[in-house]
Amino acid sequence: MTNSADNPVIDRERSQMDAAQRRLQLVLEAAGATCSWEWDIAEKRLVADARFASITDQDPVALAEGVATYRFFASIHPDDLKRVKIAVAGILAGSEVFSKEYRLLRNDGGYRWVRASGRAIRNADDEPVKFVGTLVDITEQKRSDEQLRIAQSAGGIGTFEYIVGYGTIRVSEQFCRLFGLHPTKILPVKTLNDLIYPGDKPIIDLSDPNSLQSEHNIEFRVARADDGEERWLARRGEYVENIETSGRRYVGVIFDITDARKTQESLRHANEKLAEIARDSIRERDRVWKNSRDLLVVIDTNGVFRDVSPSWRDILGHIPGEVIGKRVLDFVWAEDRDQTQPDLKRASENTHTALEVRLTHHDGSPRVISWMTSREDDRIYAYGRDVTLDKQQKAVLEETEAQLRQAQKMEAVGQLTGGIAHDFNNMLTGVIGALSIIKRRIAAKKTDDLDKFIDAATSSAHRAASLTHRLLAFSRRQSLDRQPVDVTKLVVSMEELFRRTLGEQVKLQIIPAPETWNAITDANHLESAILNLVINARDAMPDGGQLTIETANVGFTKADLAHGETLEPGNYVVIAVSDTGTGMSQATIDKAFDPFFTTKPIGQGTGLGLSMIYGFAQQSGGHARIYSEIGIGTTIKLYLPGGTATEAGAPTQQKPAISLPRGDGETVLVIEDDDSVRMLVVDVLKELGYRVIETVDGNQALPVIEGSERIDLLVSDVGLPGLNGRQIAEIAVAARPGLKVLFITGYAAAAAARAEFLGPGMEMITKPFAIDDLAQKVRMMLTVIG
Repeated sequence: MTNSADNPVIDRERSQMDAAQRRLQLVLEAAGATCSWEWDIAEKRLVADARFASITDQDPVALAEGVATYRFFASIHPDDLKRVKIAVAGILAGSEVFSKEYRLLRNDGGYRWVRASGRAIRNADDEPVKFVGTLVDITEQKRSDEQLRIAQSAGGIGTFEYIVGYGTIRVSEQFCRLFGLHPTKILPVKTLNDLIYPGDKPIIDLSDPNSLQSEHNIEFRVARADDGEERWLARRGEYVENIETSGRRYVGVIFDITDARKTQESLRHANEKLAEIARDSIRERDRVWKNSRDLLVVIDTNGVFRDVSPSWRDILGHIPGEVIGKRVLDFVWAEDRDQTQPDLKRASENTHTALEVRLTHHDGSPRVISWMTSREDDRIYAYGRDVTLDKQQKAVLEETEAQLRQAQKMEAVGQLTGGIAHDFNNMLTGVIGALSIIKRRIAAKKTDDLDKFIDAATSSAHRAASLTHRLLAFSRRQSLDRQPVDVTKLVVSMEELFRRTLGEQVKLQIIPAPETWNAITDANHLESAILNLVINARDAMPDGGQLTIETANVGFTKADLAHGETLEPGNYVVIAVSDTGTGMSQATIDKAFDPFFTTKPIGQGTGLGLSMIYGFAQQSGGHARIYSEIGIGTTIKLYLPGGTATEAGAPTQQKPAISLPRGDGETVLVIEDDDSVRMLVVDVLKELGYRVIETVDGNQALPVIEGSERIDLLVSDVGLPGLNGRQIAEIAVAARPGLKVLFITGYAAAAAARAEFLGPGMEMITKPFAIDDLAQKVRMMLTVIG
């Protein structure tokens, strides 16, 4: 290898390059756009100035002291790294200069475009020992070039230059295409202006040198030279000083706006059409406003009329001008103003409101107006309909219905009276006829066969007495022969009669409780009441089903009956007759014990059966209750006073005060929609040491069930609004596997549906229940849990 130190030509060229490089670096540094760096090849370290650190987002102190060379290459964008390394390799191999544009990655993930220039510094053996150079940030230039390229390519923008005072302009190829001309570099201005529609602004006005200055931006139409198509073009530009001469240049762009002009025209037509539609809508609104038979009003939030439709005069007799500006309350019926104020306030606060208000007619009479209101901003728009006649007709209809019901009752009374008269006449005929014959036989001294006539008269008299008893039972005035009655023995003895009455389609099950007490009542009337209940249950199951008769003992304390019960504290025998029939609605249950109320067809029932049973239970010192659900069935319970110790085999004295089993802070969730029952259950459980969460229905209970709070036992009524108790229990057990559930129900506990109703871990207690029964049941279930 030739030593460069002995070659004066190489030394001279290197000296000239160094001088040129220093001049270039000074110029760039003066412009504030360069940074310098130096690469020590032997130590593999890179030293750079603070601007290099700023461009690459690195530590300027570390770069000033020197960093490993690989970090320099690591800062180059991966897509540019290969060609940069090739250029560096060329320098190391002998090339004198280096110039490349590439991207430098920043520590924040971004990158900057730079233009790098450099050269190798060699030793006496002509081996490279250092690599020095400068770096210029060209990011903004790159971005501008790219934006301009994309804009011209995608937007179809043509460019041109016009030197003031000349008749030609320099143009781009895209410029020529927009005019439909063959691409060229220079065009006469007149050629272009000839293509512009007469009356439109020319692209260059040769007659007025200052026109370009006064109108930098114009739009015009052209007939393209190649196909004659009409197109809208726009010219934009500005003056710049001409570097080559002392004159000025107009640098501009031109682009096609035909589609935009078409869109503007379409929008103009659309706006005109919308305006016409709006005018039609206003005219239609005016017609509706003027011709409406109902009231249309506008009210402000202070309750003052701002506008009323002409119908106000037809409906309420007031001229609209007399109404506008006055308060709504001025027209409200005087007796209703206090109760109407909250309704008006609600209408002013809510988006939509429905209300009825009595307004005063001009003649002083009241008119009932049903309003629908809608609030927007500070205005209330209301639509009112006069429902005065509807209200009057409804009142007449209700009165007519009441009269019809009374007529139906009287018809039933008439049917009953007719039946009683017929039966009594038959019975009296038997008595009177037999006595007449006996009298004649005695007179004729024929006394041999008088017994049969005496028996006939006696039988008729007994039948009349029985009928009288039934009537008295209906009116709760019969004389009862109250004696201790073995209820279990009585029910079992009637089993054959029940089966004959029910037929083959209905299955009968009799479940007497062990050691059922005697009931203090009239045995004959009790038989009649139970048979009547069995017949009603049969009629409620036209397609067959299950009928269950149960007996049980229950004791009530004053605390048990503190919420409106008609029973007195004491011991009772319960006889429950349950069916799986059609069931009753709550409305039917409410009327079931009313005289003459029946759901059976005319001629199949007088509506006296349940009323007689209720009267018998009440006169016996007991009570009757109905528990029913549509599609599930019905249970009717008779509560009759329990017997004494001798009579019933059970002590008559008060139950010994025993210590009820207490809780240990367990959490019980209670779901019961009846306020009285829920209060009783919650109070009892709290007194026994349980923590209670009470809810009215499933909607309140579900968030608790699905929450994270601990629940040891769920106590729920079966018949709840919305989700019933069984459905809630399924959700609770699914959310909390192993949760025990205690149902409260008015149905017989041993009814046929019980086995299908209760699932694992579920128990049932029937209403009404004693406190100690509830306490024992809850403690038992929680003990099983433990």
